[in-house]
Amino acid sequence: MVTELELHRASGERLDAATIYGLLRLRIDVFVVEQDCPWQDLDGRDLDPTTTHFWVAAAGRPAEPLGCLRVVRLAETLRIGRVCVARSERGRGLAAALLRAALDEFGDRPCVLDAQSHLAGYYAGFGFQVCGEEFIEDGIPHLPMRRCATVNRCATG
Repeated sequence: MVTELELHRASGERLDAATIYGLLRLRIDVFVVEQDCPWQDLDGRDLDPTTTHFWVAAAGRPAEPLGCLRVVRLAETLRIGRVCVARSERGRGLAAALLRAALDEFGDRPCVLDAQSHLAGYYAGFGFQVCGEEFIEDGIPHLPMRRCATVNRCATG
């Protein structure tokens, strides 16, 4: 049985308690439990009006996200982060749908993200380029990546 999915978006100050709880629960399930990385996910940005959350949920169940990401505005640059999909939902293109929705909404504004190194090729498919040295975060190799407003102007390093 295929479940109909809905894409949602909201700025931080518009999230209701049930939805922010669902987003945080999904992130903890993936990053803390599954990836065994005990870390402080709460950084004060989730409820900020300059943060935009995107998530996918089964139709009629918006407070039970199956995948999510957030976009934090940093001056002229956007930072995409907290990209995750529930283990049971992977392989359905949810992360790609979320990334496309975020990139479509913000247009050609430059944006950055820190990709787990094994996913650098995946993010390259969305126009991101490695722009620095690999680093370890919570025991997992990551690469800083940037997607510029105009790819020709995107300098690495």
